[in-house]
Amino acid sequence: MTISRVPLLDLHAQYQPHRDQILAALTRVADSQRFIMGPEVEGLEREIEPVLGVSHAIGVSSGTDALLAAMMAMGIGPGDEVVTSPYSFFATAGCVVRLGATPVFVDIDPQTYNIDPSLIEAAVTSRTKAIMPVHLFGQSADMDPILAVASRAGISVIEDACQSIGARYKGRIVGGIGTVGCFSFFPSKNLGACGDAGLVTTQDADLAAVIRRIRVHGADKQYYHRVIGGNFRLDAIHAAVLRVKLPHLAQWSAARRRNADRYRALITERGLVGRVSLPVVSADVEHIYNQFVIRVPQRDVVRAALEARGVGTAVYYPVPFHLQECFAYLGYSAGQFPHAERAADETLALPIYAELTEAQQCYVVDALREALSS
Repeated sequence: MTISRVPLLDLHAQYQPHRDQILAALTRVADSQRFIMGPEVEGLEREIEPVLGVSHAIGVSSGTDALLAAMMAMGIGPGDEVVTSPYSFFATAGCVVRLGATPVFVDIDPQTYNIDPSLIEAAVTSRTKAIMPVHLFGQSADMDPILAVASRAGISVIEDACQSIGARYKGRIVGGIGTVGCFSFFPSKNLGACGDAGLVTTQDADLAAVIRRIRVHGADKQYYHRVIGGNFRLDAIHAAVLRVKLPHLAQWSAARRRNADRYRALITERGLVGRVSLPVVSADVEHIYNQFVIRVPQRDVVRAALEARGVGTAVYYPVPFHLQECFAYLGYSAGQFPHAERAADETLALPIYAELTEAQQCYVVDALREALSS
């Protein structure tokens, strides 16, 4: 079959082999008429805890709400600061500001795109309540030095693991390394629901109890509210679908790693090394490749040429937080975080989903070679 198009993501390819099980799960929820929380959510939480190596998993309504609920449970609010990356999905910094706290940015490592641990300690002040590393694109941040800074300062570590479910750092699974972990089940993730859904993880039983309370308007039982919380409940339909998919997560992530290895081989064979910067994988980590992100000069020109050949791509993220209009009040300026700014200008995500075929990858790389030669 002649290939003329390769989408950035093909959810149909993942759905079709599991269609009957997914439809049965949806029917099970419909027949139960229990759509909010309940046994499906409890089942997912119980089943995912050993997969992530955590003592407590709390299903919530989205990855954004996972971050929000976690910070609310930790008492982060006005006057507090959270040290984090300027290069991530908006929710990372947006949730800090929604609580009245202040995000404090430090630049990224130019190779991994994760927060540079060597810059964090200088950014910590008496107002710092937490450090929030982002495990970007499916690769763990360098956690040991981050944990060391947090320990010296007596502050918490919030892992934004929304893109990295199942990724490992020195054998430890992300989301269970810091004080709390936050995950997204947005449909494009390695483990995706049928809409917005998320998860908070922790090893701390007391903190888990607070997060469970926070997700239902701060109530331990209906109509009795101990604190101000939010409506962060997980829908049963999403939990049921995730329970079908969860047993396949490891093989899907392994397939993404195989596809990443194949891209490296193809790009090398086509003589593109030097013209394309490949993802750098840190030592002692296991990357799950939520995205396969390359760097190319004249990124937007190359992207347009790929799109013309039917190759789906994406730019994550074209404007770092410190240059976003809504964060202008923080007082940052262009040039302050050069590695984040360069990544925003040069990075490009190629298709990497588990069902991607070798023929499709050959088409992508050949299209990339043409785009770089034009």
